Amino acid sequence: MVDCVRWNYPTDIRYGCGGISQLGSLCEELAISNPLFVTDPGLAELGMTKDAIQCCHDTDINMGIFSAIKSNPTLNNIEQGVEIFNQGKHDSVIAFGGGSALDAGKAIALLSGQKFGLWDFEDKNDNWKKAQISSIPKIIAIPTTSGTGSEVGRVSVITDEEKALKRLIFHPDMLPTIVLLDPELTLHLPPSLTASTGMDALSHNLEAFCSPVDHPMARGIAVEGCRLISENLLEAYKNGGNIEARGRMLIASTMGATSFQRGLGAMHALAHSIGGIFDSHHGTLNAILMPYVLATNRYKIEKDIEYLSMCLGLTSTFDSFLDWVLLLREELGIPHKLSEIGLSKKSAPIVGKTAKKDPSAFTNPIILGAEDYEKIYLKAISGDIN
Repeated sequence: MVDCVRWNYPTDIRYGCGGISQLGSLCEELAISNPLFVTDPGLAELGMTKDAIQCCHDTDINMGIFSAIKSNPTLNNIEQGVEIFNQGKHDSVIAFGGGSALDAGKAIALLSGQKFGLWDFEDKNDNWKKAQISSIPKIIAIPTTSGTGSEVGRVSVITDEEKALKRLIFHPDMLPTIVLLDPELTLHLPPSLTASTGMDALSHNLEAFCSPVDHPMARGIAVEGCRLISENLLEAYKNGGNIEARGRMLIASTMGATSFQRGLGAMHALAHSIGGIFDSHHGTLNAILMPYVLATNRYKIEKDIEYLSMCLGLTSTFDSFLDWVLLLREELGIPHKLSEIGLSKKSAPIVGKTAKKDPSAFTNPIILGAEDYEKIYLKAISGDIN
């Protein structure tokens, strides 16, 4: 029997300014009549969220609302959402928000009809095969930030508070049935969140591009994603009302999550580890860690980065790309050191051990040990890139 590699691509994506007005008709298209609208507490109070809900009411679609989600969703958040889903006899999930709401919504959908617990679907071996596929409801994903790309992902990142780590929950059918990309929904983002989520999108495209996994189509998408970010992130940060820049960043974010079918790397292994321990913002962590991981991987990725530099219109050298990353972070107000966000050296051993075990570590260009991750963490604490 021939052992073929599986290349999967995203789902049905609808893109357009004002597209949120079509939410009710999208529900009708999917024969959805009683969705659970999953969002976060901050978004739940915004006018644009209420308008989105009204679009469903206008087409006589009833819905429940669940917004008890932390910025790094926890097992308790998901279990509460599942209880609400089942009590309301909902038939689907509308996940509306940034990565937290999207990840939570997908996890709630997965777990709603299963006899196993959430950790039983951690992305290890063939755990996903335990799921009763027919019990996974349809999902409509609507991102309101340009960072995680979770709308086209089959994974949810959920925090295990007991063990202070992040777990990746995976199932192919967690991939939303329809993704609605409306740039107008990102106009509310303040500059700081535009910066951190935008750098998160860059980290996805960049680590996917550098991954050793063979997936030429995803690699090409990663290059274009990086290019779009290089041309639009600063503009979206400085002029938040520029709808074209917002739209390009939204697309680049989706491209990042599409491209990381090749896998991610040490940035995410460390960000997951640190985020699980300290509940830090994921995008900010990736932004801070980026140059330190690039420097660590240099001897393995230098030729790739030279090519990427050329594609971005930079001088075709590794150093020019690294300088661009450093300047971009500075212009976006991203801290240079982890110590600037309150982290200290004393956590290095546990961070290193946890990062080594993270699934993202296995597709880093270089397989690193716990001591290697500890060293990167310490360099990022002190600001020593070399």
